[in-house]
Amino acid sequence: MYDIIVIGGGPAGNKVASLLAEDHDVLVIEEHEIPGRPVQCTGLVSDEVIELSGVRPGILNKLYGTNIIFPNGERITIRSKEHKAVLIDREELDTLMASKAADDGVDHAYGVHAASHRIKDDTVHVNTDKGEFSAPVIIGADGHNSKFARTMDDNLPEEYVRGIQADIRHRSDDQEMINIRIGSDIAPGFFSWEIPFGDMTRVGLCTSWSSGPPSEYMKRLLKISCLDNKEIIKKYSGRIPLGGQRRTYAERLLLVGDAACQVKPISGGGLQPAFRSCHAAAETICEAFDEENFSEGFLGIYEKRWKRDVGRELKRGYRFRRMYLTMTDDELNKICGIVNKENIRKILSGGDIDHPSDLLPHILMNPAVAAQLVPVMLKGLMRSK
Repeated sequence: MYDIIVIGGGPAGNKVASLLAEDHDVLVIEEHEIPGRPVQCTGLVSDEVIELSGVRPGILNKLYGTNIIFPNGERITIRSKEHKAVLIDREELDTLMASKAADDGVDHAYGVHAASHRIKDDTVHVNTDKGEFSAPVIIGADGHNSKFARTMDDNLPEEYVRGIQADIRHRSDDQEMINIRIGSDIAPGFFSWEIPFGDMTRVGLCTSWSSGPPSEYMKRLLKISCLDNKEIIKKYSGRIPLGGQRRTYAERLLLVGDAACQVKPISGGGLQPAFRSCHAAAETICEAFDEENFSEGFLGIYEKRWKRDVGRELKRGYRFRRMYLTMTDDELNKICGIVNKENIRKILSGGDIDHPSDLLPHILMNPAVAAQLVPVMLKGLMRSK
Protein backbone atom coordinates (compact mmCIF):
# COMPACT_ATOMS: atom_id res chain seq x y z
CA MET A 1 0.00 0.00 0.00
CA TYR A 2 1.22 3.50 -0.83
CA ASP A 3 0.95 6.59 1.36
CA ILE A 4 -0.53 8.70 -1.44
CA ILE A 5 -1.99 7.91 -4.85
CA VAL A 6 -2.13 10.66 -7.47
CA ILE A 7 -4.59 10.08 -10.31
CA GLY A 8 -3.21 11.76 -13.42
CA GLY A 9 0.37 12.03 -14.65
CA GLY A 10 0.25 15.49 -16.21
CA PRO A 11 2.22 18.49 -14.92
CA ALA A 12 0.01 19.04 -11.86
CA GLY A 13 0.03 15.37 -10.90
CA ASN A 14 3.77 14.99 -11.19
CA LYS A 15 4.43 18.32 -9.47
CA VAL A 16 2.45 17.44 -6.36
CA ALA A 17 3.88 13.90 -6.40
CA SER A 18 7.45 15.26 -6.46
CA LEU A 19 6.69 17.59 -3.55
CA LEU A 20 5.33 14.71 -1.46
CA ALA A 21 7.86 12.03 -2.38
CA GLU A 22 10.56 13.29 -0.04
CA ASP A 23 8.70 11.95 3.01
CA HIS A 24 6.08 9.58 1.54
CA ASP A 25 5.64 6.67 -0.84
CA VAL A 26 3.74 8.08 -3.82
CA LEU A 27 2.17 6.38 -6.82
CA VAL A 28 1.01 8.25 -9.93
CA ILE A 29 -1.62 6.46 -12.01
CA GLU A 30 -1.76 7.67 -15.63
CA GLU A 31 -4.23 6.33 -18.19
CA HIS A 32 -2.00 7.05 -21.20
CA GLU A 33 1.02 4.95 -22.06
CA ILE A 34 3.29 7.96 -22.68
CA PRO A 35 3.46 11.16 -20.59
CA GLY A 36 2.54 14.36 -22.39
CA ARG A 37 0.06 12.89 -24.83
CA PRO A 38 -2.34 13.99 -26.08
CA VAL A 39 -1.14 17.61 -26.17
CA GLN A 40 -3.93 20.08 -25.31
CA CYS A 41 -2.08 23.32 -24.59
CA THR A 42 -0.54 26.22 -26.50
CA GLY A 43 2.73 25.91 -24.56
CA LEU A 44 2.85 29.68 -24.02
CA VAL A 45 4.01 30.21 -20.44
CA SER A 46 5.73 32.71 -18.17
CA ASP A 47 9.20 32.42 -16.68
CA GLU A 48 7.46 31.79 -13.34
CA VAL A 49 5.85 28.65 -14.74
CA ILE A 50 9.23 27.31 -15.88
CA GLU A 51 10.65 27.99 -12.44
CA LEU A 52 7.71 26.35 -10.66
CA SER A 53 7.89 23.28 -12.89
CA GLY A 54 11.32 22.36 -11.53
CA VAL A 55 12.58 21.35 -15.00
CA ARG A 56 14.07 23.11 -18.01
CA PRO A 57 12.25 22.37 -21.26
CA GLY A 58 13.67 23.76 -24.47
CA ILE A 59 12.48 27.24 -25.43
CA LEU A 60 10.97 27.35 -28.92
CA ASN A 61 10.68 31.14 -28.88
CA LYS A 62 10.60 34.19 -26.63
CA LEU A 63 7.70 36.59 -27.15
CA TYR A 64 7.94 40.32 -26.47
CA GLY A 65 4.46 41.57 -27.27
CA THR A 66 1.03 41.18 -28.77
CA ASN A 67 -1.04 42.61 -31.59
CA ILE A 68 -4.66 42.60 -30.40
CA ILE A 69 -6.82 42.72 -33.52
CA PHE A 70 -10.42 43.88 -33.01
CA PRO A 71 -13.52 42.92 -35.04
CA ASN A 72 -13.24 46.00 -37.27
CA GLY A 73 -9.61 45.24 -38.11
CA GLU A 74 -8.14 47.93 -35.86
CA ARG A 75 -5.30 46.76 -33.63
CA ILE A 76 -3.52 47.62 -30.42
CA THR A 77 0.18 46.80 -30.50
CA ILE A 78 1.80 46.14 -27.13
CA ARG A 79 5.55 45.54 -27.11
CA SER A 80 8.01 45.30 -24.23
CA LYS A 81 11.79 45.52 -24.09
CA GLU A 82 11.82 42.29 -22.08
CA HIS A 83 10.15 39.07 -23.12
CA LYS A 84 6.72 38.52 -21.56
CA ALA A 85 6.30 34.81 -22.30
CA VAL A 86 8.10 31.83 -23.77
CA LEU A 87 6.84 29.10 -26.07
CA ILE A 88 7.70 25.57 -25.01
CA ASP A 89 6.99 22.05 -26.22
CA ARG A 90 4.30 20.88 -23.79
CA GLU A 91 4.96 17.22 -24.49
CA GLU A 92 8.60 17.74 -23.51
CA LEU A 93 7.56 19.58 -20.32
CA ASP A 94 5.31 16.69 -19.29
CA THR A 95 8.02 14.13 -20.06
CA LEU A 96 10.66 16.01 -18.09
CA MET A 97 8.35 16.45 -15.11
CA ALA A 98 7.48 12.75 -15.12
CA SER A 99 11.20 11.89 -15.20
CA LYS A 100 11.92 14.30 -12.36
CA ALA A 101 9.14 12.79 -10.29
CA ALA A 102 10.60 9.31 -10.88
CA ASP A 103 14.05 10.61 -9.85
CA ASP A 104 12.44 12.01 -6.70
CA GLY A 105 11.16 8.52 -5.83
CA VAL A 106 7.66 8.56 -7.31
CA ASP A 107 6.34 5.31 -8.81
CA HIS A 108 4.33 5.50 -12.03
CA ALA A 109 1.69 3.13 -13.38
CA TYR A 110 1.17 3.99 -17.06
CA GLY A 111 -1.69 2.71 -19.20
CA VAL A 112 -3.86 2.25 -16.11
CA HIS A 113 -7.41 3.59 -16.16
CA ALA A 114 -8.74 4.62 -12.73
CA ALA A 115 -12.50 4.21 -12.69
CA SER A 116 -13.64 4.96 -9.14
CA HIS A 117 -12.70 4.93 -5.48
CA ARG A 118 -14.23 3.86 -2.18
CA ILE A 119 -13.26 4.41 1.43
CA LYS A 120 -13.10 1.42 3.76
CA ASP A 121 -11.21 0.82 7.01
CA ASP A 122 -9.49 4.24 6.92
CA THR A 123 -8.14 3.49 3.45
CA VAL A 124 -8.98 4.72 -0.04
CA HIS A 125 -9.29 1.88 -2.54
CA VAL A 126 -8.88 2.99 -6.16
CA ASN A 127 -10.49 0.67 -8.69
CA THR A 128 -8.68 0.44 -12.04
CA ASP A 129 -8.66 -1.81 -15.08
CA LYS A 130 -5.41 -3.30 -13.74
CA GLY A 131 -6.62 -4.08 -10.25
CA GLU A 132 -7.02 -2.18 -7.01
CA PHE A 133 -4.54 0.27 -5.47
CA SER A 134 -4.80 1.54 -1.89
CA ALA A 135 -3.58 4.51 0.17
CA PRO A 136 -4.74 6.61 3.11
CA VAL A 137 -5.33 9.60 0.80
CA ILE A 138 -5.58 10.31 -2.93
CA ILE A 139 -5.17 13.35 -5.16
CA GLY A 140 -7.30 13.84 -8.27
CA ALA A 141 -5.15 15.41 -10.98
CA ASP A 142 -7.08 13.77 -13.79
CA GLY A 143 -7.87 16.85 -15.85
CA HIS A 144 -10.96 18.70 -17.00
CA ASN A 145 -13.10 15.53 -17.10
CA SER A 146 -12.11 14.39 -13.62
CA LYS A 147 -14.07 11.41 -12.34
CA PHE A 148 -12.93 12.22 -8.83
CA ALA A 149 -14.27 15.79 -8.96
CA ARG A 150 -17.62 14.34 -10.04
CA THR A 151 -17.85 12.25 -6.87
CA MET A 152 -18.60 15.52 -5.05
CA ASP A 153 -22.24 16.43 -5.67
CA ASP A 154 -22.93 19.39 -7.97
CA ASN A 155 -19.23 19.99 -8.61
CA LEU A 156 -19.03 20.88 -12.31
CA PRO A 157 -17.11 23.98 -13.47
CA GLU A 158 -19.13 27.09 -14.27
CA GLU A 159 -18.45 26.52 -17.98
CA TYR A 160 -16.22 24.91 -20.57
CA VAL A 161 -14.68 26.47 -23.65
CA ARG A 162 -13.65 24.41 -26.67
CA GLY A 163 -10.29 24.83 -28.31
CA ILE A 164 -8.52 23.83 -31.50
CA GLN A 165 -4.91 24.42 -32.52
CA ALA A 166 -2.51 23.57 -35.32
CA ASP A 167 1.21 23.87 -35.98
CA ILE A 168 1.59 25.22 -39.52
CA ARG A 169 4.67 25.39 -41.70
CA HIS A 170 4.94 29.14 -42.05
CA ARG A 171 7.63 31.59 -40.96
CA SER A 172 6.22 34.82 -39.54
CA ASP A 173 7.92 38.08 -40.49
CA ASP A 174 7.93 39.17 -36.84
CA GLN A 175 9.16 36.40 -34.56
CA GLU A 176 8.69 38.43 -31.37
CA MET A 177 4.95 39.16 -31.56
CA ILE A 178 1.74 37.18 -31.06
CA ASN A 179 -1.39 38.02 -32.99
CA ILE A 180 -4.59 37.80 -30.94
CA ARG A 181 -7.96 38.28 -32.64
CA ILE A 182 -11.27 38.85 -30.91
CA GLY A 183 -14.81 39.04 -32.19
CA SER A 184 -17.86 36.90 -32.88
CA ASP A 185 -16.75 35.95 -36.39
CA ILE A 186 -13.37 34.61 -35.25
CA ALA A 187 -13.67 33.23 -31.72
CA PRO A 188 -17.01 33.95 -30.04
CA GLY A 189 -16.61 34.06 -26.29
CA PHE A 190 -12.82 33.86 -26.30
CA PHE A 191 -9.98 34.72 -28.73
CA SER A 192 -7.61 33.31 -31.34
CA TRP A 193 -3.80 33.25 -31.42
CA GLU A 194 -0.96 33.06 -33.90
CA ILE A 195 2.36 32.33 -32.22
CA PRO A 196 5.55 32.25 -34.31
CA PHE A 197 8.46 29.89 -33.65
CA GLY A 198 11.03 29.77 -36.40
CA ASP A 199 9.71 28.20 -39.58
CA MET A 200 6.46 27.28 -37.82
CA THR A 201 3.42 29.16 -36.54
CA ARG A 202 1.09 27.81 -33.85
CA VAL A 203 -2.45 28.89 -34.70
CA GLY A 204 -5.54 28.26 -32.63
CA LEU A 205 -8.66 29.55 -30.96
CA CYS A 206 -11.22 28.81 -28.27
CA THR A 207 -14.96 29.41 -28.36
CA SER A 208 -17.78 29.38 -25.86
CA TRP A 209 -19.49 26.00 -25.67
CA SER A 210 -22.75 27.42 -27.01
CA SER A 211 -21.00 28.53 -30.22
CA GLY A 212 -20.59 24.96 -31.37
CA PRO A 213 -17.46 23.11 -32.54
CA PRO A 214 -14.54 25.48 -33.19
CA SER A 215 -13.43 23.78 -36.44
CA GLU A 216 -15.46 26.09 -38.70
CA TYR A 217 -14.02 29.16 -36.96
CA MET A 218 -10.56 27.69 -37.44
CA LYS A 219 -11.10 27.56 -41.19
CA ARG A 220 -12.10 31.23 -41.15
CA LEU A 221 -9.09 32.16 -39.01
CA LEU A 222 -6.65 30.42 -41.35
CA LYS A 223 -8.16 32.22 -44.32
CA ILE A 224 -8.05 35.64 -42.67
CA SER A 225 -4.45 34.98 -41.58
CA CYS A 226 -3.53 33.90 -45.15
CA LEU A 227 -2.49 30.50 -43.80
CA ASP A 228 -5.22 28.37 -45.38
CA ASN A 229 -2.88 27.06 -48.09
CA LYS A 230 -0.03 26.20 -45.72
CA GLU A 231 0.97 22.69 -44.59
CA ILE A 232 -0.51 21.59 -41.26
CA ILE A 233 2.06 19.56 -39.31
CA LYS A 234 0.09 18.80 -36.15
CA LYS A 235 -3.43 19.46 -34.95
CA TYR A 236 -4.75 19.45 -31.38
CA SER A 237 -8.11 19.97 -29.70
CA GLY A 238 -9.58 19.93 -26.23
CA ARG A 239 -11.69 21.77 -23.72
CA ILE A 240 -10.90 24.05 -20.80
CA PRO A 241 -12.87 24.37 -17.54
CA LEU A 242 -13.45 27.92 -16.34
CA GLY A 243 -15.07 29.72 -13.45
CA GLY A 244 -14.25 27.44 -10.56
CA GLN A 245 -16.30 24.70 -8.94
CA ARG A 246 -17.97 24.18 -5.61
CA ARG A 247 -15.25 22.21 -3.81
CA THR A 248 -11.72 20.92 -4.31
CA TYR A 249 -11.57 18.59 -1.31
CA ALA A 250 -13.48 15.75 0.32
CA GLU A 251 -12.76 13.01 2.84
CA ARG A 252 -9.31 11.58 1.95
CA LEU A 253 -9.33 13.39 -1.41
CA LEU A 254 -7.87 16.61 -2.84
CA LEU A 255 -8.12 17.96 -6.40
CA VAL A 256 -5.40 19.88 -8.24
CA GLY A 257 -5.01 21.44 -11.69
CA ASP A 258 -7.79 21.26 -14.26
CA ALA A 259 -9.59 18.74 -12.03
CA ALA A 260 -9.93 21.58 -9.50
CA CYS A 261 -10.69 24.16 -12.23
CA GLN A 262 -7.53 26.05 -11.26
CA VAL A 263 -7.43 27.80 -14.62
CA LYS A 264 -7.01 31.49 -15.50
CA PRO A 265 -10.37 32.63 -16.95
CA ILE A 266 -8.91 35.37 -19.15
CA SER A 267 -6.27 33.30 -20.95
CA GLY A 268 -7.31 29.69 -20.26
CA GLY A 269 -3.84 28.91 -18.92
CA GLY A 270 -3.69 26.47 -16.02
CA LEU A 271 -0.06 25.70 -15.24
CA GLN A 272 0.75 28.67 -13.02
CA PRO A 273 -2.26 28.39 -10.66
CA ALA A 274 -1.98 24.58 -10.66
CA PHE A 275 1.72 24.56 -9.72
CA ARG A 276 1.18 27.08 -6.94
CA SER A 277 -1.80 25.10 -5.65
CA CYS A 278 0.30 21.92 -5.60
CA HIS A 279 2.37 23.43 -2.80
CA ALA A 280 -0.81 24.03 -0.78
CA ALA A 281 -1.90 20.43 -1.44
CA ALA A 282 1.44 18.96 -0.38
CA GLU A 283 1.56 21.09 2.77
CA THR A 284 -1.96 20.06 3.75
CA ILE A 285 -1.39 16.36 3.14
CA CYS A 286 1.86 16.36 5.15
CA GLU A 287 -0.01 17.95 8.05
CA ALA A 288 -2.80 15.38 7.67
CA PHE A 289 -0.26 12.58 8.12
CA ASP A 290 1.22 14.33 11.16
CA GLU A 291 -2.23 14.68 12.72
CA GLU A 292 -3.49 11.33 11.39
CA ASN A 293 -6.54 13.24 10.21
CA PHE A 294 -7.79 12.89 6.63
CA SER A 295 -11.32 14.10 7.30
CA GLU A 296 -13.14 16.45 4.98
CA GLY A 297 -13.03 19.13 7.65
CA PHE A 298 -9.26 18.95 8.07
CA LEU A 299 -8.47 18.75 4.34
CA GLY A 300 -10.59 21.85 3.77
CA ILE A 301 -7.52 23.81 4.86
CA TYR A 302 -6.16 23.10 1.37
CA GLU A 303 -8.86 25.10 -0.38
CA LYS A 304 -8.35 28.06 1.92
CA ARG A 305 -4.62 27.97 1.20
CA TRP A 306 -4.72 27.79 -2.57
CA LYS A 307 -7.45 30.40 -2.80
CA ARG A 308 -5.44 32.70 -0.56
CA ASP A 309 -2.58 32.37 -3.05
CA VAL A 310 -4.21 32.37 -6.51
CA GLY A 311 -7.95 32.60 -5.85
CA ARG A 312 -8.16 36.39 -6.06
CA GLU A 313 -6.78 36.48 -9.60
CA LEU A 314 -9.03 33.63 -10.71
CA LYS A 315 -12.12 35.25 -9.19
CA ARG A 316 -11.42 38.68 -10.67
CA GLY A 317 -10.52 37.13 -14.00
CA TYR A 318 -13.83 35.33 -14.20
CA ARG A 319 -15.69 38.53 -13.38
CA PHE A 320 -13.96 40.17 -16.36
CA ARG A 321 -14.75 37.14 -18.50
CA ARG A 322 -18.47 37.32 -17.71
CA MET A 323 -18.43 40.98 -18.67
CA TYR A 324 -16.56 40.19 -21.90
CA LEU A 325 -19.16 37.57 -22.84
CA THR A 326 -21.90 40.21 -22.87
CA MET A 327 -20.09 42.63 -25.16
CA THR A 328 -20.97 43.09 -28.81
CA ASP A 329 -18.38 43.52 -31.54
CA ASP A 330 -19.29 47.23 -31.70
CA GLU A 331 -18.56 47.62 -27.99
CA LEU A 332 -15.22 45.83 -28.37
CA ASN A 333 -14.33 48.19 -31.22
CA LYS A 334 -15.28 51.13 -29.01
CA ILE A 335 -12.93 49.89 -26.28
CA CYS A 336 -10.13 49.71 -28.83
CA GLY A 337 -10.66 53.37 -29.68
CA ILE A 338 -10.69 54.33 -26.00
CA VAL A 339 -7.52 52.54 -24.86
CA ASN A 340 -5.38 52.67 -28.00
CA LYS A 341 -3.25 55.50 -26.66
CA GLU A 342 0.49 55.61 -26.09
CA ASN A 343 0.31 55.95 -22.30
CA ILE A 344 -2.18 53.07 -22.02
CA ARG A 345 -0.09 50.87 -24.31
CA LYS A 346 2.86 51.57 -22.04
CA ILE A 347 0.85 50.34 -19.04
CA LEU A 348 -0.24 47.24 -20.92
CA SER A 349 3.35 46.48 -21.97
CA GLY A 350 4.30 46.20 -18.31
CA GLY A 351 1.65 43.57 -17.59
CA ASP A 352 2.19 40.05 -16.27
CA ILE A 353 0.46 37.25 -18.19
CA ASP A 354 -0.20 35.44 -14.90
CA HIS A 355 -1.89 38.49 -13.31
CA PRO A 356 -3.70 40.32 -16.13
CA SER A 357 -6.44 41.77 -13.93
CA ASP A 358 -3.86 43.87 -12.07
CA LEU A 359 -3.65 46.17 -15.11
CA LEU A 360 -7.16 47.63 -14.89
CA PRO A 361 -6.62 49.91 -11.82
CA HIS A 362 -3.58 51.45 -13.53
CA ILE A 363 -5.54 52.06 -16.74
CA LEU A 364 -8.39 53.70 -14.84
CA MET A 365 -5.98 56.16 -13.20
CA ASN A 366 -6.14 58.09 -16.49
CA PRO A 367 -9.25 60.31 -16.02
CA ALA A 368 -9.99 60.73 -19.72
CA VAL A 369 -9.81 56.99 -20.36
CA ALA A 370 -11.79 56.15 -17.21
CA ALA A 371 -14.59 58.56 -18.18
CA GLN A 372 -15.12 56.67 -21.45
CA LEU A 373 -14.25 53.13 -20.38
CA VAL A 374 -16.13 52.83 -17.11
CA PRO A 375 -19.63 53.29 -18.64
CA VAL A 376 -18.91 50.54 -21.19
CA MET A 377 -17.64 48.21 -18.48
CA LEU A 378 -20.53 48.94 -16.13
CA LYS A 379 -23.00 48.16 -18.89
CA GLY A 380 -21.27 44.83 -19.44
CA LEU A 381 -21.15 44.05 -15.73
CA MET A 382 -24.86 44.77 -15.33
CA ARG A 383 -25.71 42.44 -18.23
CA SER A 384 -23.50 39.68 -16.81
CA LYS A 385 -25.46 39.45 -13.54
